[in-house]
Amino acid sequence: MDFISSESFLNFLAHVGTGFVLILLGLVAFAFTTKFSERQLIKEGNMAVALKLWGKMIGLGIVLYTVWGGSVSLLDAFVWGLIGIATQVVAYWIIEYILTPKTSLAKKVEEGNTAVGFSLFAAGITVGLVVAGSLTY
Repeated sequence: MDFISSESFLNFLAHVGTGFVLILLGLVAFAFTTKFSERQLIKEGNMAVALKLWGKMIGLGIVLYTVWGGSVSLLDAFVWGLIGIATQVVAYWIIEYILTPKTSLAKKVEEGNTAVGFSLFAAGITVGLVVAGSLTY
């Protein structure tokens, strides 16, 4: 009795691999929104930076989950995943430069301001939910 066909398993692996590629692309894109090394500051224990980064990643994960459920092909899913990454970056710039022009959120996070880090964590998830909802039209 064959429960999982080789074709469906290979399809699964293609989607997982594409998802991980999109996650890595997201990490790279998000790194370009800051002038400091998020990786280094997280290694040093900066919780604010960790919250900011992983809020965006959770938001992107939510988008990818929705994309996988509604896409017609792997290429379609990949393109919508890229759109999700771009939307997260643009949303961060809007929050940083338009909604809070007199406060450098990046500087506050770099300094370890956990309240700002958590606010950006929540914003990343919120953006992900809005983008995911927009993909279910």
